[in-house]
Amino acid sequence: MRFKKRHLFVFLLMNISTLGFSQLSDQDQHTKAQLPFKAGEWFKFRIHYGFFNASYATLGLSRDTINDTPVLHAKGYGTTTGLARWFFKVEDHYDTYFDEKKVIPYWFVRDIYEGGYTKNLEIHFDHKENLARVKNLENNKEGTYEIADRAQDLISAFYYLRAYYPEDKLDPNETFSINMFFDYENYIFKMKFLGNEILSTKFGKIKCMKFRPYVQSGRVFREQESVTLWVTEDDNKIPIRLQADLVIGSIKVDLEEFKNLAFPFKIEFDNTN
Repeated sequence: MRFKKRHLFVFLLMNISTLGFSQLSDQDQHTKAQLPFKAGEWFKFRIHYGFFNASYATLGLSRDTINDTPVLHAKGYGTTTGLARWFFKVEDHYDTYFDEKKVIPYWFVRDIYEGGYTKNLEIHFDHKENLARVKNLENNKEGTYEIADRAQDLISAFYYLRAYYPEDKLDPNETFSINMFFDYENYIFKMKFLGNEILSTKFGKIKCMKFRPYVQSGRVFREQESVTLWVTEDDNKIPIRLQADLVIGSIKVDLEEFKNLAFPFKIEFDNTN
């Protein structure tokens, strides 16, 4: 996947959402005891560029319906703040509506403004036929595209991979991939599991799983392995930190706030002690 400057914010959301991948049968999906998230869950992430507190991203989950079918509705929002907003204004809105049992997307909305660049798309997924119907609301054009099995959108991947992460199946340096459909194209997004680490955070010391997403080096990132992602090693599987070395400078994303988790948030050691 090629990234231009305006795609960097999208990439950060993608990494926040992408934890791991395992092909599961339909039976596996329906018999999973309890999902690691619930309606009412909410996160706020703080994005730093160098010394600047550049942006915030939030992600919340609620119950909804599509054609009288119960679904979960995830709403994401990202914006630049302070001095960064003067140089590069961002107002990004994302919505996805996904099956509350299989955790596959039915409807995805991307409405963004990034430094004068705009995009307003809707994607309707047909997983029986493995098709996606994309509507560009800016020019009222539509197209239909083939998609891979269980293809995820940018936001639904966050929930699908938390639900079906292959526990006790990954060894350090083992790689895995996920099928994603973004805008008009299919992508295979590849990551590597690096092992486990206790990470010092604003909440305390947290047991984490550590990952290395593969990116394209050159325009934005220094090297193919320039990004590191930490995910809590508990039943919630929350992305708690991301770091990326860019061609110019670096970016750090930290979990700032959260509420209504499905399981207790485990802290190994309190920072105040």
